[in-house]
Amino acid sequence: MDELFANRTFFHVVEQGSFSAAARKMNISVTSAARNVSGLEDKLGVRLLNRTTRQQSLTEVGQMYYDQMTRILHEIDLTKRDAQAYQAGIQGLLKVHLRHSVGSRVILPALPAFLRDHPEITLDVELTDERADLVAEGVDVAVWLGSLEDSSMIARRIDDGRRVICASPAYLEKFGAPASIQALADHNCLVYTARNYANTWNFEKNGENESVQVHGNLRTSSFPVLMEGALKGVGIALLQESSIRSALQSGDLLPVLEGHNVSPTEADIAVYVVYPHRHQISAASRAFIDFLIQLFRRTD
Repeated sequence: MDELFANRTFFHVVEQGSFSAAARKMNISVTSAARNVSGLEDKLGVRLLNRTTRQQSLTEVGQMYYDQMTRILHEIDLTKRDAQAYQAGIQGLLKVHLRHSVGSRVILPALPAFLRDHPEITLDVELTDERADLVAEGVDVAVWLGSLEDSSMIARRIDDGRRVICASPAYLEKFGAPASIQALADHNCLVYTARNYANTWNFEKNGENESVQVHGNLRTSSFPVLMEGALKGVGIALLQESSIRSALQSGDLLPVLEGHNVSPTEADIAVYVVYPHRHQISAASRAFIDFLIQLFRRTD
């Protein structure tokens, strides 16, 4: 019995929901699929599936085995892909997860240049604020906000997450710029309601801390909505500098209260590039990580 093939058969039976569907997926006979799973059970000395005439379900030990084997099979596939990429050079498929804020405003506009420099790399990009299981989902590189404790991942800080109070020229022309921190309470401020954010903005200047509770007619947990509101002159926003750097450079957004530093939230909001902890990182992953580090490096 090919033990690896038997494990893959078991995985597909669970994923597809039946032996017949797994057999079609693997282009083998139903009899062969059933024989592989039975052989695996005999080898392990446990029953992995409860079978009836119409369906099958995982036993308790089968669920445990499936959870562990899923990670192992993904790791095997990633290792094979890394080896092939290493042998062939900087090429192949690279699966990437990007945080919405920095992904849409900073990374996506720069991707054409990266692909021009590395024409043999194919990028599979997803914008998501969820921290997926990178190994289980086969993700090579992710960009997250905040540090992590998972020792199976490597996280490298690429931006400190500095935030800026800003508004569009149209808003400032119509309503004027706030002359002080407390004056923000009299302005229409856009409130970000994502986790770890609040409508109390904290500042520091010359060692002195000051806070103000802000209000406005737009509240959202979506960064694109917050950004669009600021650009269209709805109100004053507190935004991550790396995400609005191009808007600041073009003058589409203007900083206000520049003498005050925005104090960090309780959570770590720095930007990290994250990737699975493996002995050999692929050449394509290394090229993309280097690209991100350079992209977030400040030139001011």
